[in-house]
Amino acid sequence: MRVLVININTSPAMTEVIAAEARAAASPGTEIVAATPRFGPASVESGLEGYLAALGAIDCARREAAGHDAVVLAGFGEIGRDALQELLSVPVIDITDAAAHVACLLGRTFGVVTTVDRAVPAIEDRLTLNGLASRCAGVRAVGLGVLDLDRDRPATVAAVSAAAERAVREDRAEVVCLGCAGMAGIAGEVSGAIGAPVVDGVGAAVRLAESLHGLGLRTSKVRTYAPSPPKAVRGWPL
Repeated sequence: MRVLVININTSPAMTEVIAAEARAAASPGTEIVAATPRFGPASVESGLEGYLAALGAIDCARREAAGHDAVVLAGFGEIGRDALQELLSVPVIDITDAAAHVACLLGRTFGVVTTVDRAVPAIEDRLTLNGLASRCAGVRAVGLGVLDLDRDRPATVAAVSAAAERAVREDRAEVVCLGCAGMAGIAGEVSGAIGAPVVDGVGAAVRLAESLHGLGLRTSKVRTYAPSPPKAVRGWPL
């Protein structure tokens, strides 16, 4: 099968990090195609940037999704997943849902470790919308910007591990989810440091995409994700 993995920001370096984790998680025979939107913010750390990123991801999917069996949306929070589920018939899995659902199979509660504090409300809102907020013990921020994560990998691992340890000890989380696609590739190190399962949403999303494809399942078009009726869009610049 072929899985399109869309980085929700326009940082090519982060696309490479995400692609590496997706390929490491994929089963033999699964082809991972990683894509970077042609417009949008360099990183997503606010509501405005999230809306801009969603438009970029939708545009990217319209251009790139043909011929793929599933799409992974590599952004933690609400970055246009519902719109893509209307647009496409193949499964669309965002890493927030993927990480949280997998975490719920591993423990009674989970915590999320993300980048900056202002990203926390968007993650909390997404977990509420997908019905998993009651299982979330808390969302913690490490105080590192998205683009800072790959500049000093050992420092990033140390900061994420410290926050994850507090999530387990103070919030009573039994599983920790990495709350940013830019944290891809460090789950094993963090898990070893804290002694608890750590879920990387990119890898989880790829494996869930493979499972849905293997079961022959596609996005329901009965109601919520039925295609939008055709109509004119005025002033659209793209």
